[in-house]
Amino acid sequence: MKYIGAHVSTSGGVENAPENASNIDAKAFALFTKNQRRWEARSLTQTSIDKFKEQLKRLDFNPLHILPHDSYLINLGHPDPQKREKSYVAFVDELLRCALLGLKYLNIHPGSHLREISEQECMENIAMCINKAIKEVSSVSVVLENTAGQGSNLGYRFEQLATIIDLIEDKSRIGVCLDTCHTFVSGYDIRTPDTYQKTMDEFEKIVGFKYLKGMHINDSKAEFASKKDRHHSIGKGFIGLETFKLVMNDPRLDDIPMILETIDSKIWKEEIALLYGLIK
Repeated sequence: MKYIGAHVSTSGGVENAPENASNIDAKAFALFTKNQRRWEARSLTQTSIDKFKEQLKRLDFNPLHILPHDSYLINLGHPDPQKREKSYVAFVDELLRCALLGLKYLNIHPGSHLREISEQECMENIAMCINKAIKEVSSVSVVLENTAGQGSNLGYRFEQLATIIDLIEDKSRIGVCLDTCHTFVSGYDIRTPDTYQKTMDEFEKIVGFKYLKGMHINDSKAEFASKKDRHHSIGKGFIGLETFKLVMNDPRLDDIPMILETIDSKIWKEEIALLYGLIK
C-alpha cells in the first residue's frame, strides 16, 4: 500500500501538522519540529506533545509514515570542528524533539565539504556524528536524503550514501530517502520504464531497498543531470507523469512515507489524488 502526503505547515504549533495533513487527504506527512532556518528553538511544551500524539491517534497516522526533516543549517560534514559541533548539538536536539513526539525517523541532508576537505573525510565526519548521536537518542533512526549535487553537497551519488551507511555502527538506525527530483537532476534517468528500472536496480545493488525508509515525490524545473535543485508540480516538469506511474506501481516502494515537496501547496490535495489515481 502507498502512503502519500506532503510536507505540511506547523504554524501555531507542531500539534497542527496532523490536521493539516488530514485536510489534504494525506496518509503520510513530513514536518519541521522547529524553525528550519534558525539555530535556536523553544522547547516543545508538554501540551503540544500531548496534542500532537492525540491528533495522530484520532486521525489514524502511523509514526512510521511521518518523516520529519531537520534544519537546513545543519552540516554534519563541516570541515571546521567548532562549526561541526554546533551542527551536531542542533542535530541531537532535533532527534530529541522527534523522540518526544513519538516519531521514528529524522530525515537529513548528509552534509557538505565546502571544498575544504576531501569527500571521504566529509563522509567520515557525517558518519562520526551520526554514530555518536544515535547513542544519545535511542529511539529515532536517521534517514539520509539523496541530494541534487549542488555546490559541495554530498549524497548525490548512491555510492556516497552507501559509504556513509558502511561507516554506521548500528545499521538498524540508518536509512535513505529518495527524492525523485534530486535523483533525476543528479544524473539518474527515471523517465522511461527501462531507465527507471536501471536506476532502481543500481540503487538496490549499491545501497539496497532494505534501507529505503521514505521518498520525496517531486517533478523537476531543471533538466536531467543539471545538478540544480528546482522542484515542480507533478507532471509539469522535465521528469513527467510517466515516472510517477512507475513509482506508484512499484511494490518495492510500499509502506513508506511518500512526501510531496512540490511548489504549490494549494494543489497538494489534487496532486495526492492524482498520484493515487495512477495506481493500477
